[in-house]
Amino acid sequence: MIKVAIQGIKGSFHDIAAHKYFGQEEVELICCDTFENLFVAMHKDSSVVGVMAIENTIAGSLLHNYELLRSSGATVVGEQKIHIEHSLLCLPEDDEADIVEINSHPVALMQCRQFLKTMPQCKVAETEDTAGAAEAISRLRLRGHAAICSKEAAPIYHMKVLREAIEDNKHNYTRFLILSDPWSADAYRDASKSNKSSIVFSVSHECGQLSQVLSIFSFYHINMTKIQSLPIIGHEWEYLFYVDLTYTDYTRYKQSIDAIRPLTKQLKILGEYESDNQ
Repeated sequence: MIKVAIQGIKGSFHDIAAHKYFGQEEVELICCDTFENLFVAMHKDSSVVGVMAIENTIAGSLLHNYELLRSSGATVVGEQKIHIEHSLLCLPEDDEADIVEINSHPVALMQCRQFLKTMPQCKVAETEDTAGAAEAISRLRLRGHAAICSKEAAPIYHMKVLREAIEDNKHNYTRFLILSDPWSADAYRDASKSNKSSIVFSVSHECGQLSQVLSIFSFYHINMTKIQSLPIIGHEWEYLFYVDLTYTDYTRYKQSIDAIRPLTKQLKILGEYESDNQ
């Protein structure tokens, strides 16, 4: 059995991502109310694996999670992308005409704005978690309330699915990182299949420093799939660059890392893993 820490509860998108990644493996969920507590759970027990959202194709990057990852010391051992499909759930005895309030996480509400316009009679209330909204409605027997979340939460909390696929944009995907203690990393990844890396570094305030780094990646035929800059707290106008790289030749990838070291500061490899190419 694999112990997996997630932000959220059963039926959440983090839960779905964890079960999809680990497939037929038996998963014991450790449900955390914040991403900070996800890392606390990992630090308390080095055998715990973390599953953490890092970016969404509509909402963008979860910026705070980059810093949590860097400072945690955890290693990225994999990634999982899932299609985010929102549904409207209510108590079994309610119907759509009975709904007077809709509850969900603010990001989910934002992603269903066009649908919400079709129900102007309903009050909209934010919650800390999508599946958590369904759980609360079920536990408190809140008649007239509905939750926007995954339809996977319906059987867990004995809810009824009123509507499916209510998100505005059907090209809505979230990328999750699979994290482990560095000493346990090889138990969760196959190093021979590594074709992606996540790194972080900074550069000095000299003309063309970042451009030189990017040119080196190009020379070694390393594809940069994402670059995200975040300010370095306490160092005004200085930035850390979080970069995702993909490669077909591990040796050339390592050569590129060695080549950029003299040009960078605080260079850290956050993880080398197999890309989810969906």
